[in-house]
Amino acid sequence: MSVGGRSQRKPEWLRAKLYSSDQGMEVEKLLRRLGLNTVCSEAKCPNLGECFNRRTATFMILGSHCTRNCRFCNVQDGLVDRVDMTEPVKIASAVKELGLRYVVITSVTRDDLPDGGAGHFAEVIHALKDLDQELIIEVLIPDFKGDLECLMKVIEARPDVINHNIETIERLYPKVRSMALYERSLEVLKNIKEYGKGIISKSGFMLGLGESDDEVISLMKDLKAAKCDILTIGQYLQPSIAHYPVQAYIKPEVFDRYKSIGLEMGFRGVASGPLVRSSYFADEKYRAIKDMSQ
Repeated sequence: MSVGGRSQRKPEWLRAKLYSSDQGMEVEKLLRRLGLNTVCSEAKCPNLGECFNRRTATFMILGSHCTRNCRFCNVQDGLVDRVDMTEPVKIASAVKELGLRYVVITSVTRDDLPDGGAGHFAEVIHALKDLDQELIIEVLIPDFKGDLECLMKVIEARPDVINHNIETIERLYPKVRSMALYERSLEVLKNIKEYGKGIISKSGFMLGLGESDDEVISLMKDLKAAKCDILTIGQYLQPSIAHYPVQAYIKPEVFDRYKSIGLEMGFRGVASGPLVRSSYFADEKYRAIKDMSQ
């Protein structure tokens, strides 16, 4: 991995634990058998082993190829896949076999589809609700090009949590997220709260891309103004030499400081740490918020 053109070893706090268990292998075999994708594998998540060991996974729908080319992301761009219309049933089957009580669904971005895949998200949510009305469902959605009608398809399916990641500060968008718009992502989050009464909103961003402290605080203020409920903050890890280079490895105490600041700002939940990712222990964060509201 390179930083400013130089090779740099990951610090000790970024070395994820290795997990090898029968449960983890069982999850992998199940996903292969059903032909399902997970963002855990596609995005090279550092927590993959731990989550598989806990019999959890974040399902990735609408194929494994993305229509965008964000420089931080390991999900492949290029020729997109045909939408598998049986995917909702397959995911419901996987959830039943794994005995999950909290399910996270994300997707590649599909700008080629008329509704960006919003209807497919809704079908997956409905299939899971048909399986078990008590399931807690979180979706991590793209921006749907800012189309409110598309977003409403997801909102009207009534997942418990809708997550849309802002990813980084506004200044870095042209460098690392050139096909997205900072203000558009904020608008998505605002609309989730305006039209999705009772739905918890969530967003996250990465550190180590070259942001300043003031820019991070400003981003957090923007998310709070958009009425975002849950915030996740993690370290950016360069997936390959072709991706945007890491500019800095942020120390754990800095993440702790941003967590304190976020809670002081009034976020209902903040997960902040080098290995934190959008859906890492998402169930625990959700339940903590629900417990506080009772």
